[in-house]
Amino acid sequence: MDPLRRIDQVFEAAKHIAFDDSSRIILMSDCHRGDGSWADDFSRNQNLFFAALTYYYKKNFTYIEIGDGDELWENSSFFDIKQVHSDVFWLMSKFHSEGRLHMIYGNHDMVKKYKRFVMINMHQYFDEPAKRYVPLFKNIKIHEGLILIHIPTGNKIFLIHGHQVDCLNDRLWKLARFLVRYLWRPLTTFGVNDPTRTAKNYKKKETAEKRLTEWIIKEKHMLIAGHTHRPMFPEPGEPPYFNDGSCVHPRCITGIEIADGYIILVKWNVKTKEDGTLFIGREILAGPRRLKEYFDCNDVFVISNYI
Repeated sequence: MDPLRRIDQVFEAAKHIAFDDSSRIILMSDCHRGDGSWADDFSRNQNLFFAALTYYYKKNFTYIEIGDGDELWENSSFFDIKQVHSDVFWLMSKFHSEGRLHMIYGNHDMVKKYKRFVMINMHQYFDEPAKRYVPLFKNIKIHEGLILIHIPTGNKIFLIHGHQVDCLNDRLWKLARFLVRYLWRPLTTFGVNDPTRTAKNYKKKETAEKRLTEWIIKEKHMLIAGHTHRPMFPEPGEPPYFNDGSCVHPRCITGIEIADGYIILVKWNVKTKEDGTLFIGREILAGPRRLKEYFDCNDVFVISNYI
């Protein structure tokens, strides 16, 4: 199937979420939460993630995870992931209980598109000390795409993981999962990079970004994706393709905030005070920019450098 038509399918089926200039939303993706083993890329940044999410919880943000939240290609057991990162899931469940959590699945957690998997693994969990099942993400629905609708203007921001433009990571995902789980994961111990991962393949990144940008030019909508792990924040007048980066960068995590009518690309990392004390802090990488600047130029952005 043509990659642009594949994105159209996701867009047409996407749930709509209304927001306005008083709304606060944090977008993150590609956490790749694992089982705590040597292959768990999330483990080294789990404290950064927990600190950032605690900040957003206290500031009344809605958390939207744009795919690959859990590493379910390398790991077959969601239970093991939840046990190792129980503090993170506890905090995310607080967002969910207050109606402030939305999830999109990516290629590495594609199994979340199956309602039975979500019901068995994510609606509740067994609390061993209490010896009973307790709610986790009760009745949650995991989406392939979401559309944020700006109430004052009616403009749309399309949220998608981005793997849909790559046949191997989309329609052939079960084959890709098999190769990762039983071939490439063992080989990484010898320093061999997994060629199926867009995040570690420059040409695949370029191709994915080009196809997503082509869709934006065709449809005239803002789009925020993950998948490539490469943060993107365009200038007004350029095709509005944004990417929130990932939570598995060396020594930092990145995300996109939509807050009080502005959009901002941020990172969280360990910083040092003058007295040598370490702390986890937030840093602005790009922006803030008014969303209105991107809405106003949807029909006039420069396309010569993107096709």
